[in-house]
Amino acid sequence: MSYWILKTEPETYSWDDLVKAKKARWDGVRNFAAAKNLRAMKVGDEALIYHSGGEKAAVGVAKVIKSAYPDPTAKEGNWVAVDLAPVGPLKTPVTLVEMKGDKALAGMVMVRQGRLSVSPVTAEEWKRLTR
Repeated sequence: MSYWILKTEPETYSWDDLVKAKKARWDGVRNFAAAKNLRAMKVGDEALIYHSGGEKAAVGVAKVIKSAYPDPTAKEGNWVAVDLAPVGPLKTPVTLVEMKGDKALAGMVMVRQGRLSVSPVTAEEWKRLTR
């Protein structure tokens, strides 16, 4: 199993929206590196849902329920989407400030490449973030 962080603007689509919907298509990614990460996602992988904007915190865990397929919102290009289902909220949201301040997370892709909307998380980082 692999682990990921998926960033979203909570005003556009939030963790609560995913919970209410029970499953959702994660689409609209228009960055080549982020899209490559979406293509690498497999059914059963888990992802932290991270609220960007004012909150800047990982708030919940989702599971990939359908691997990459052509993004129906794309008018052109080879963009992909995945389907997710909520697993559960984090007991305590993990803020970006906490991530950046934790030496064990200093090498995390999201910390190093903050603008990337879909990034991998190592098993060790995952354990640290979800404890």
